[in-house]
Amino acid sequence: MAKEFRYVSNLWDEKVAAGMEGDEIALLIYRSNILGADLRLTNYGGGNTSCKAMAKDPLTGLPQEVMWVKGSGGDLGTLKKKGLAALYVHKLRGLQNIYRGLEHEDEMVALFNHCLFDLDSKAPSIDTPLHALLPFRHIDHLHPDAAIAIAAAREGKRITEELFKGKIGWVDWQRPGFDLGIKLKICLDENPGIRGIMLGGHGLFIWGDTAYECYINSLETVERCAEYIEQQTGKKRPVFGGAKILALAKEERLKQAAAIAPLLRGFCSSQTKMMGHFTDDDRVLEFINSNDLERLAAMGTSCPDHFLRTKICPMVLSIPPSRNFGDVKNIKELLAPAFDAYRNNYADYYTACKHANSPSMRDANPVVILYPGVGMFTFSKDKQTARVASEFYINAINVMRGAEAISEYTALSRQEAFDIEYWLLEEAKLQRMPKPKVLSGRIALITGSAGGIGKAIARKFIEEGACVVLNDINAERLEKTQDEFRKKYGKDTCTATVMDVTKHADIKTALDIACLSFGGIDIIVNNAGLSISKPIEDHTEQDWDILYDVLVKGQFFVTQAASAVMRKQDMGGDIINIVSKNALVSGPSNAGYGSAKAAQLHLSRLNAAELGADKIRVNVVNPDAVIQDSNIWSGGWAEGRAKAYGITVAELPAYYAKRTLLNETVLPEDIANACFIYVSGLLNKSTGNVLNVDGGLAVGFVR
Repeated sequence: MAKEFRYVSNLWDEKVAAGMEGDEIALLIYRSNILGADLRLTNYGGGNTSCKAMAKDPLTGLPQEVMWVKGSGGDLGTLKKKGLAALYVHKLRGLQNIYRGLEHEDEMVALFNHCLFDLDSKAPSIDTPLHALLPFRHIDHLHPDAAIAIAAAREGKRITEELFKGKIGWVDWQRPGFDLGIKLKICLDENPGIRGIMLGGHGLFIWGDTAYECYINSLETVERCAEYIEQQTGKKRPVFGGAKILALAKEERLKQAAAIAPLLRGFCSSQTKMMGHFTDDDRVLEFINSNDLERLAAMGTSCPDHFLRTKICPMVLSIPPSRNFGDVKNIKELLAPAFDAYRNNYADYYTACKHANSPSMRDANPVVILYPGVGMFTFSKDKQTARVASEFYINAINVMRGAEAISEYTALSRQEAFDIEYWLLEEAKLQRMPKPKVLSGRIALITGSAGGIGKAIARKFIEEGACVVLNDINAERLEKTQDEFRKKYGKDTCTATVMDVTKHADIKTALDIACLSFGGIDIIVNNAGLSISKPIEDHTEQDWDILYDVLVKGQFFVTQAASAVMRKQDMGGDIINIVSKNALVSGPSNAGYGSAKAAQLHLSRLNAAELGADKIRVNVVNPDAVIQDSNIWSGGWAEGRAKAYGITVAELPAYYAKRTLLNETVLPEDIANACFIYVSGLLNKSTGNVLNVDGGLAVGFVR
């Protein structure tokens, strides 16, 4: 019968594990994945696990003890065999003979490669010796909030000794590396029979003779920590000193967050264009609305995994939560000194702590911004990193909450924090990261993006690194497209909302979602449309109104609302209007559609002239005869055009291709590529342009 826990989840499945019996590597991966599935045990990318087993040496054929350990940069929840480093145990332990001391710590990392058993291994992490120098077959190194709360408490060592009755050892804070591995071994030698070690300010090292024993040992240890913290919470004083202010109601919080997010994103993007994430999680609200906010936030975080992703401390806004953000200029004047102060403080921190060989100072803008009464914003180079930073700061809040409940929270010294943040090994890891994609850090909203041209544009933008707000009037089609994209590209790449471009409320909702999900908007593609093909005598007033409402008014109102968000950010932007060759060509049975398209084209020119001062570019793509996956062509438009040309519907694709100069069929991907050219950075000094993507129609030439 599975052992039950209250504060953690026992995910071990005996049937699944039985199928891996005798395969220690498979059991290691299984254990790692179920540990990573419970964020109360570890955080994204944090912690590492290992196992030791015998394997045949490929050179001698003799059995050798080999350690498999999570490699550098991996994540326990998604770990696969290719994410492990496999090393000879005797070679790793032999490095003790040449270790020259703490000041030469970093040189040891390069020597790990000389200990590799599997030359195709993932690069070994800095924690490798911590696992190697301990004798146990299975080891978990975890960063549970409950354990770190004790590790970061002023009386953490005493509490650990009393709580676990001497069965969990203690090693004071030290930066991970070979020397810390030696100290873990010394702690074990001096305390035989312990079942794990608490690392001051850092986390847990837990072990076992089998994968299951190690796993249950980890759960039991974290469970005991969490249980103790809950028992003590509120005994000495209210959580975080009690509430200082009350949060706004949910609807008002989201309204305020959507209004201020583009302003914050603009300030945070002074050096690099950033992507945002917002949360009003209950744990966040409890912290940011408390009396202890200013004191604890200024102290910074304790666990290295936290502040590597959140910076040493957050920025706290002093703006009243109910402040009206209608006067953008006034709010910017209010925010500017606060951002200047944060950047100056960060520069002072860098200057005071840097070493002769420290990397250059990185972006001094905040990653975490706390808005009392509203919620928490995080900004980083992409959506996933911004979201993970948010998760890590919630971990930090949990740690502060627990430490304050049982003792008094302590943070790393500024120098220790700096030495982690600007560690040359961390810098080398940053330098090895792949080059950002062309549209990384860009946020796009494409109207009518559940199919046809709009879907192709959305797909192209996501593949090039952008985050996309999908929207369409067809809810079912929209849901299918979002599911498809998230399965293929990941959950952080897109969000979706039903939108009718003729409704102001829908437009506002879509832009608010863009601001709450990603921080703002950089690219608008006005693609939503419909077509009605009728001779003059058959056109109705209803036909005329819906064409102009969707194509002309819809394009204008989306542009109007989006440009207001772009102006808040003060980073420029792109508006692309998908018009048609019909804006330039006179065709039969086309009075309503063709004249609306002509209005769209000229409206684009007018908007380009007006928005140019804000560095917002407005350009046009003119497609023709894009039939594939098109809602327009699945309706009566195809029949109407076939009748106008005296052919059958089946003959339309060939008819359109043959009339072009290039004799080509135009596909949705062709229009997507044209849109990408506009936003790729290669045409940043172009606005008011028209790009025909029609296979070549001389009658459609602009000049």
